Amino acid sequence: MTGSQLSALELLAGELRRLRAERGLSQEELAQRINYSGSLVGMVEIGRRTPSLDFVRRADEALDSGGLLGRILPLVSLETAPAWCRPWVAVEQEAATLWWFEISVLPGLLQTEAYARAVLGGGGLHPSEQIEQRVSARLQRQQILDRAQPPQLVVVLDEGILRRPVADQFGVMREQLDHLISLATRPHVHLHVVPAEVGVYPGLAGPFILAGYADGGWVAHLDSPLRAQVLDRAEEIASLHRRWESVRSEALSRRQSLVLMQEVAKTWS
Repeated sequence: MTGSQLSALELLAGELRRLRAERGLSQEELAQRINYSGSLVGMVEIGRRTPSLDFVRRADEALDSGGLLGRILPLVSLETAPAWCRPWVAVEQEAATLWWFEISVLPGLLQTEAYARAVLGGGGLHPSEQIEQRVSARLQRQQILDRAQPPQLVVVLDEGILRRPVADQFGVMREQLDHLISLATRPHVHLHVVPAEVGVYPGLAGPFILAGYADGGWVAHLDSPLRAQVLDRAEEIASLHRRWESVRSEALSRRQSLVLMQEVAKTWS
């Protein structure tokens, strides 16, 4: 940013510094109250690190801010996302329901940091600094799942995703499968797997996401190697709803999917 225009991260950093100073606390004292390191508090205060939702919640409580930092954080998530992804990030933050089908890699909202770094860095197409920015943006998007009123997330995955290595170390996939299993226990997260024996099914046409708003409206997201599209035409939404029903009908139940994920996790030990 130039001139007097502040980025959302700079705004959050400045408000954190102001609130801490008004309470007469040092960085170390605040760090002790929120159970984070003083160095991390310092990095956030100079805009060098994007804080997690947990960090912001604890800081808001410790500084009696009335939730100010928590209200700024979604703006940071939107700002740090790649330009092509920002329209959809805005949709994610407002959606009451997300239906997501993936066939090649896990949805960004479900990825661990190591998995995200391996996927985003695959092929060496981007410089390391850009990869780290994208990893940070992806992890920020996940914070919608930790809100007091998170969206209902229903995900259908092709089994091949669970068995596809994204890094040389088996530990990356084991950590990722353990994370999936943990997420699957949340009441607002429904994970379903299309088993390999299904063979050919409508999902092979490609991944897609449907987002439903509280007022009943829907939008969709389609991705390609060249660009991402956000769709809202009634006929397009209706077509994707039909494809969703077809894909969902081929998937295992939540309980069966959890058992399969637990079995696959053992293979990554």
